Amino acid sequence: MSSPLLRYCPDLYNYQRRETRPVMVGKVQIGGGAPVVVQSMLTSDTRDAAACVKEALGLAEAGCQIVRVTAQTRVIAENLQHIRDGIRAAGCDVPLVADIHFKPDAAMEAVKWVEKVRVNPGNYADKKKFAVKEYTDDEYAAEVAYMEEQFVPLVKECIRLGRAMRIGTNHGSLSDRIMNRYGDTPLGMVESALEFARIARSQGYHNFLFSMKASNPKVMIEAYRLLVAHLDQQGSDWNYPIHLGVTEAGDGEDGRIKSAIGIGSLLADGIGDTVRVSLTEDAIFEIPVAQQLVKPYNEGLPAKNERIQNAPPVSYDPFDYQRRASQLVTINGIKAGGGETVPVFTTRQKWDAVAHKIDKLGDYKPEVVIEDSGVTELDPRDDSAVAEINASAEPRLVAVKDGLTLPVIAAYRLLAARLQPRHPILLKDTFQPSGSDDFTENLLVAATNIGSLLCDGIGDAVIVNGEPAPGQSLRISYNILQAAGVRIFKTDYVACPSCGRTLFNLQTTTQKIRAATGHLKGVRIAVMGCIVNGPGEMADADFGYVGGAPDKINLYVGKTAVKFNIPEEEAVERLIDLIKEHNRWFDAPVPA
Repeated sequence: MSSPLLRYCPDLYNYQRRETRPVMVGKVQIGGGAPVVVQSMLTSDTRDAAACVKEALGLAEAGCQIVRVTAQTRVIAENLQHIRDGIRAAGCDVPLVADIHFKPDAAMEAVKWVEKVRVNPGNYADKKKFAVKEYTDDEYAAEVAYMEEQFVPLVKECIRLGRAMRIGTNHGSLSDRIMNRYGDTPLGMVESALEFARIARSQGYHNFLFSMKASNPKVMIEAYRLLVAHLDQQGSDWNYPIHLGVTEAGDGEDGRIKSAIGIGSLLADGIGDTVRVSLTEDAIFEIPVAQQLVKPYNEGLPAKNERIQNAPPVSYDPFDYQRRASQLVTINGIKAGGGETVPVFTTRQKWDAVAHKIDKLGDYKPEVVIEDSGVTELDPRDDSAVAEINASAEPRLVAVKDGLTLPVIAAYRLLAARLQPRHPILLKDTFQPSGSDDFTENLLVAATNIGSLLCDGIGDAVIVNGEPAPGQSLRISYNILQAAGVRIFKTDYVACPSCGRTLFNLQTTTQKIRAATGHLKGVRIAVMGCIVNGPGEMADADFGYVGGAPDKINLYVGKTAVKFNIPEEEAVERLIDLIKEHNRWFDAPVPA
């Protein structure tokens, strides 16, 4: 277990939003009790001011409250003036954020024209060459001193001009110095951000916030929790707001589910003051997803839940994933618990509705009917019901019963804490099975509740009740298991959202790669528009397809580039060849 001194949340059973100082981005307040703010990022080329203005106005009209735009170089950053002027001339005061990687001089130009600057501590001034070396304390200190020398001028300009800043660490782009002392870990991400925060504070600057993004929801959740715990340890005046996001989430249902697992679970614990959902789609489609994720908290809905009193400590370490050690049960030939694959349950009504076409459901087949499973459903506050299960000689499958007004995540945390670990747990997405008529809302609720628990190691089987359509509820179930990394049943894609740095059409390319490789179960492929996060996020992927130059692609195995400057029109075929070279290819089955 982690140090008992590490706490990221005052009460893991009852909602309480983390209190922060306010940060002003133009006229928009982040933190300080303000509603959670929704933001997005332009996909247009920053050099095309007209296109950027048009896209920004469309995002603002859709409800986007802050708009980010990339500034790759100082010359490109100069065009932010024209973008800002065009937006303001249209009567729109949506704040602009400049996204900076690698180029301090670009930041110094951008800060003149935008309300906020995002810097990545991993590549703002530090080296990123994947070099492996041992740093002496003197060498480490020398690099920190150089970083400070590069960063202080920007901090001073932010103070002078009244600008805000996001210190945004990405799992895929930690510096060599951090990597070699802390590894590619959540702790390394936190320390990288804290170094920059200490420098900012040394200059009397506090109008900043943090982010800890990763493409893996488990890593992302742990990094944010660890950040908040370390901020709390630093003292009460380290109460800076938090920007939430899962980077390279992908597109479609997969991107929405992965985002909901990471963002939704942290919001449920009271963490998060602004969010960006990163989808490999036009930016306009990110806004309604983000709005639905923050809506319950901005409307005060957690206050309507029953509170859990006199609860024991949680049964898991929030900073170190371990699957709960249940024992095996077999239900109608399907195994659950004991470290086995997490099966998908459904209701008798839904099973009957798809029974005639089960052979056509492919990877999304129902495995167990809940009414035939012998599951025990109870209120985890019921002492006698819990005692009866714990007195059972054999392990029993247990779920929280329907109709309770407890928050789903908190109820299952309580069940896992009070139940002996040998009893496996069936997770539900909701205790009000009627659900909503809105498919996206049902998907996001299910991903938040079930996904969060799976990332804490709780859950041996799942059922999605909130989505009434049988086929869709099954698809949501399987896709949550995939996104949480507990059951890999199809090709897994890490795909970044488009932005002005992107060197090819991410949406069409991602679809082309999916069409060619979608049958490769268990293979993880990353599709990255540029090298900002590409090489680092390759560490989580088997193969990578990364924009290296205009119309040129670099291919990766893990985080190592092995093929360079491949013409874009040849690159998908060359990716397939690379997969074959590493004996991970098999031909797609012929449809019956």
